[in-house]
Amino acid sequence: MISLGADTIVLFKQFTDWTDSLRRIDERVWTGPVAEGKATVAEIIAHLQHWDQYLIDTVIPAIKRGEGVTFPAFDAFNRIAYAYARSGVAKDRLLDEFKQTRHALVERLLEEPEVAAKYVTVNGIETCPHTGTPYSLLYIIHEFNDHDRHHQGQIAAVI
Repeated sequence: MISLGADTIVLFKQFTDWTDSLRRIDERVWTGPVAEGKATVAEIIAHLQHWDQYLIDTVIPAIKRGEGVTFPAFDAFNRIAYAYARSGVAKDRLLDEFKQTRHALVERLLEEPEVAAKYVTVNGIETCPHTGTPYSLLYIIHEFNDHDRHHQGQIAAVI
């Protein structure tokens, strides 16, 4: 059984403690791929920030309107974030933007627990096909925590 609650949100916020350590990495590591054919560290951070902003701008308002959650095509959506990372944005600025966005999202989730816990459809589906857990924004955050750990592992392998 998956436990969803305030701890899920706190863990989501704490990820920025780890990303703060990336300020010290060499610029070649920051702009280099985490593996052959994979995103760079900068692109991964931009990608995480882009998804957090999507939750703030699109998902939370949709839930508040009583609508389901619709996620865009991942590859096209991620390419926007990757392009931003390659635009010349400074490492500290991108890390600051990620942290500010993540903290703003966490604040919204904690201020509106009923929005976070409300059952929703995701791309028309009511439950996670892997776990059978009903979808909610809180469950999506749980999945994002797993996603964060995946990228943390990729980055840790090159730093």
